Amino acid sequence: MTDTITLRAIVHVIGGRGEPIDDDWDKVEATIALDPGQFKADATASLAEFSHIEVVFHFNQVPDEEINTGARHPRGRKDWPLVGIFAQRGKGRPNRIGVTVCWLLSADGLNLRVKGLDAIDGTPVIDIKPVMKGFLPRGEVREPVWAKELMDGYW
Repeated sequence: MTDTITLRAIVHVIGGRGEPIDDDWDKVEATIALDPGQFKADATASLAEFSHIEVVFHFNQVPDEEINTGARHPRGRKDWPLVGIFAQRGKGRPNRIGVTVCWLLSADGLNLRVKGLDAIDGTPVIDIKPVMKGFLPRGEVREPVWAKELMDGYW
């Protein structure tokens, strides 16, 4: 059974990078400017009290032929194991959905300034949520060695 859902962009990323380069995202700053025609002025009320937000976005520039429904070597590195699409966070996902926790530098009305959002200029944003400690993983987080190696220069 296949369900059809409809999601719409609430905004598009402004600035930051123009190309999806894999590393050094921590240095990248961008803006999320919500449309006053679509959102009330108080839509971000109290958001500035949070240090981080979680941004859900659409990898809209990934072509159909790059969608992966099986396993691949992360970043094409044959020295890393074949890893299923649901055991990695690559952009060639079946629904092209990305999620990133980034710093919220400022929230000025409907304008959010962020740092460390690994989405390029023009990327459609689907949702924004505050990061709360209560929603972070409980207990120890476990990951394979290749995943730690992959993330060494990412941020």
